[in-house]
Amino acid sequence: MPIIGWYYLHENGTLIYRRELDDTVADLRESDFVRSIWPFDPRDRSSAWRLLVEALCLGVNKDRINELAEKWGCSDGDADIYAERIGINLFLDGNAWGAARKDFVNLQESPSGFGNTKLEAMAELCKELGYKPSKMWGATFHDLVRQ
Repeated sequence: MPIIGWYYLHENGTLIYRRELDDTVADLRESDFVRSIWPFDPRDRSSAWRLLVEALCLGVNKDRINELAEKWGCSDGDADIYAERIGINLFLDGNAWGAARKDFVNLQESPSGFGNTKLEAMAELCKELGYKPSKMWGATFHDLVRQ
């Protein structure tokens, strides 16, 4: 799918959108102010979820993440589809949502994440798996789930 723009994490913690205009990504990659970059095509559900999970994992403001999730229709129901596709189990543990890889054994041996929403639980799992900000070639949340 064609990339129509880029979201990037500014060093001040804000998530900013820039439309693709003849190699916008090169400017972002070379900027000292950019910590992480995500390609964006609103028709690609996986890329929307990846951006939301990874950005929240890196500490982007929850209100900004929730605003984008609502705008893109990334609901708890949609989270189930995304989680199944990349190999994550989502479960309710008391009144918190949990997220773990399919090879989950127990909380002592297996990485997991918990939150008030399925998105928050996946972001915590992302953090637990050691996600690091990247300008292009770093491991994605999906890559870390598959390891």
